[in-house]
Amino acid sequence: MPAYAIAHLQDAAPHPEIAEYMERITATFEPYGGRFLVHATPHETKEGDWPGHVVVIGFPDIAQARTWWDSPAYQQIAPLRARHIKGDIILVEGVPTDYDPTATAKALRAALPAD
Repeated sequence: MPAYAIAHLQDAAPHPEIAEYMERITATFEPYGGRFLVHATPHETKEGDWPGHVVVIGFPDIAQARTWWDSPAYQQIAPLRARHIKGDIILVEGVPTDYDPTATAKALRAALPAD
């Protein structure tokens, strides 16, 4: 199942270390089948508050995403970003192509207290 590294980055100011991070990051995730799906593109906030930027990197599976995150190559450059950009980053597994939310709804209804 595909997996994703999703970053919500805020308060990014131009800095040479951020440029270096951006120049080097692709080489860190390509060996794990990663590729940018969203990067440096505008987004529309439809509900809530979402200042900043969104980055999504797709991976073949969650194991590859975790291996990339923990890799010496990525951990070497991560401080270049972290020193200058506040943000939240998650790794999340996708759903199968045949995913049907009605099965999840059925399980939710079964867990509800009886009236």
